[in-house]
Amino acid sequence: MTHRITRRRALKLGAAGSLGYLFTGPAGSLPRVYGANDRIRVAGIGVGGKGSSDIEQAGQVMQVVALCDIDDDRLGKRGETWPSAKKYFDYRKLIDEMGKEIDAAVVSTADHSHAPAAVLAMRAGKHVYCQKPLTHTVFEARVMREEAAKHKVCTQMGNQGSALNGLRRAVEIVQSGLLGAVTEAHVWTNRPAHYWKQAPDYTTRPKITPPVPKHVHWEEWIGPAPFRPYAVHDGGKSAYHPHDWRGYWDFGTGALGDMACHTANMAFRALKLDAPIAVIAEAGEINPETYPAWAHIRYVYASRGGMPGCTVHWYEGKRDGKKVLPPEDLLAKLLKPGEKLTDSGSILVGDKGVLFSPNDYGAKFRLTPEKDYAEVQITKPEKTPEGTDDDRQCDPLMKKEWAAAIRAGKPALASSNFDYAGRLTEAMLLGNIAVRFAGQKLEWDTAGLKFANSDAATKLVSKEYRKGWDLLGIG
Repeated sequence: MTHRITRRRALKLGAAGSLGYLFTGPAGSLPRVYGANDRIRVAGIGVGGKGSSDIEQAGQVMQVVALCDIDDDRLGKRGETWPSAKKYFDYRKLIDEMGKEIDAAVVSTADHSHAPAAVLAMRAGKHVYCQKPLTHTVFEARVMREEAAKHKVCTQMGNQGSALNGLRRAVEIVQSGLLGAVTEAHVWTNRPAHYWKQAPDYTTRPKITPPVPKHVHWEEWIGPAPFRPYAVHDGGKSAYHPHDWRGYWDFGTGALGDMACHTANMAFRALKLDAPIAVIAEAGEINPETYPAWAHIRYVYASRGGMPGCTVHWYEGKRDGKKVLPPEDLLAKLLKPGEKLTDSGSILVGDKGVLFSPNDYGAKFRLTPEKDYAEVQITKPEKTPEGTDDDRQCDPLMKKEWAAAIRAGKPALASSNFDYAGRLTEAMLLGNIAVRFAGQKLEWDTAGLKFANSDAATKLVSKEYRKGWDLLGIG
């Protein structure tokens, strides 16, 4: 069910008071219709880091006509591949000036700029591929889903495991009833260890604020977030751009936002999940600047689509030096002698059997008791479209799938389109609110886009946008 956001509801949330209408696209903008020989013209917004491979892969099936990045060094390097592409450091200007010259946009910025850039493009009638997590806030996830439907554009989120055959087969197996009634799922990650810093390493705002490097457009990087100066840590490492922003509340979505769109994706699809009815979290070392050192989040779901109520458990970080993981008694039943638990994975527990996936994407798994499932084929989908078996090809396949949807004018052909991805992101990001209210059961009212029992938690469903970047106003 779609729960439409109104301007009044946004204002009630206290989140859209600054929402404006800087640019909403040409009146009546509609996606272009393609002939057999027409090229889809695409712009890359954020072309360093993951954005570099995203636009490279999009460029294999589309014509790259524009590039945008706040880092001149990254922009120049990526521009060597497409010297004729127009270059920008402000995506607002790109979409404003090239509205008639682009058909699609790939958004691979830091999390806090995903929704503003993507919504701006969709309102201009452009198809959008957006990196995970789809948005920075729960409110933005709802907006992205609704705007995609309103403007009839084809969309895709970059949780590339969606294209793997194993994941698609796992979904079929669970939905066939082979595991029986699944009432619990467990999903874990090793992040943020070894990838970026947050609590306990960083819990206060960096105080060393040298001049902004000449190649960085800091105003545009901050974008819709509250302004703060460019900063470095002791030793001179940049505090935010180009990497450690993910650990900060203002810019990233922490371990949950980074990995749940991958690691919880299979369970979310297989169990026909949407909005939970409640979220409860345990978390440690909460601070105003960065995400917590560890968390165990429980998402409570009512029965739906012929499936019983269930609880999804999310585990991240280290508590007292030990990884936060699923219960030891459950793992003892699943791990073989000498087998060590992987850094991330998922477990779905049914009353007939268990699906155990020691894999980020849920694409490689085994069923237990193994003797009961010896004849079950677990590698290829039997009812859904075939994807790929190769982890290296799933990311390019997501772009090909998106391009095929655009050419056919059928958004549903993209397996992680915003109708699905918006729901996954909206649900998972509720956990980042719950960790700030550790120990409290937060009752989620999805129709009202609020917590029924906490006005304080509801205030975190969205956020204020800096003047000039308040692009998400809903009429």
